[in-house]
Amino acid sequence: MTFSIEELRTGVKGEVIAPGDDGYDESRATYYGVDRRPAAVVRPADSADVSVVVTMARETGTELGVRGGGHSLAGLGVSEGGVNLDLSSLVGLDIDVDDRSAWAGAGLTAAEYTTRVGAHGLATGFGDAGTVGLGGITLGGGVGFLSRKHGLTIDSLLAAEMVTADGEILEVHPTSHPDLFWAIRGGGGNFGVATRFKLRLHDVSEVFGGMLILPGTPDVINGFVQAAEAAPEELSTIANVMPAPPMPFLPEDQHGQIVVFAILVHAGDSASGERAVAPFRGLATPLADMVGPMEYPSIYQMMGEEEGPEEVQFAVRSLYSDSFDETAAKSIVSQLEISDAMMAVTQIRVLGGAIARIPDDATAYAHRQRRIMLNVACMYQDPAEAPSRQAWTDDLAAALGGGDEAYVNFLGDEGPDRVRAAYPGATWDRLREIKRRYDPTNLFRLNQNIPPAG
Repeated sequence: MTFSIEELRTGVKGEVIAPGDDGYDESRATYYGVDRRPAAVVRPADSADVSVVVTMARETGTELGVRGGGHSLAGLGVSEGGVNLDLSSLVGLDIDVDDRSAWAGAGLTAAEYTTRVGAHGLATGFGDAGTVGLGGITLGGGVGFLSRKHGLTIDSLLAAEMVTADGEILEVHPTSHPDLFWAIRGGGGNFGVATRFKLRLHDVSEVFGGMLILPGTPDVINGFVQAAEAAPEELSTIANVMPAPPMPFLPEDQHGQIVVFAILVHAGDSASGERAVAPFRGLATPLADMVGPMEYPSIYQMMGEEEGPEEVQFAVRSLYSDSFDETAAKSIVSQLEISDAMMAVTQIRVLGGAIARIPDDATAYAHRQRRIMLNVACMYQDPAEAPSRQAWTDDLAAALGGGDEAYVNFLGDEGPDRVRAAYPGATWDRLREIKRRYDPTNLFRLNQNIPPAG
């Protein structure tokens, strides 16, 4: 059997797009500008369409890509010359307000979902990017603005509809294919195509949050981390230490200076939120303070409609740390000061709270007890600069005490050893065995790949 676009068009209800067709470039685009050209892109109408494509790819030996929001740093999920599933067409959303749950299509973005459930004063926690697709953020773990209060995205995952490598459509939950349910909570897209998610909804009718920008001195950076660790669990923070971009609300003399560009979200009443944020405001006179009572969906609106950077390269390093002090803060500042990259940043996410109350072996995300997640990155244009840019990134990560462990959703194209680092201890062996049972030929390999055991 050979791969046939005509058979695809006959076999599916959704749209089949070939090179030269309208919408082709949009359907294969990635947020970070990775340029791959599949022989065909299918925008499925439903899980049955996905099953047809998966079956055809398996039977013909055609490489299969699965693209959601396209936020993979390495452009994973888009095939060069194969067939691609563009899940952006799967945007159904059924909200059960009484049950506090929702069935959501995998092609919805975080902002789309959050806005629609937010009309009921409810939310599920995702990450910090509104344009990310639900599929990628959920399957990898999901660390964001509600994590310390309500856990990772996977901790609100009640069930999923999956199309496995044999084309079977399964509903996966704690009592139906529990091994697969364990694996997809952190194991990424290795085990099938997730077409829908049943997600727990939390009451976030009142939050206190927004953007706080502080001078990026070592004492302020260190103080920010210490305050975030001491904060009540209702408060989650994401701090980007970086040269200040030329934002209109920042004083001009601060453009290019090192700042702490932070987003804070307190999932509770305003009075408690004011008290929780006060230690951060007290670290230094804020350069910008947009923190206050807000509706939760506004957090993505505040950050603007994100457009992916064009024709740029990234050097990244994801790591965890269990300590942070002024020496670490000084290392960040000194490395940022010597960088001449288009953009350089160290992102700091203090963990704990609800994340840490779940055992490491309860899901495939096995970093529950780690205190801090960091992501070091720089952006540049000339591919010839890759070695020096990666060296800068690795040097800073090493100075911050970065070990081997990594968060899979923040990995770039870093090779199999780094994928292995995302799954410590017995987690890796268990994932490989589940992979062997559900995808023995590694059909789903255009991802941060976990090879089948054997």
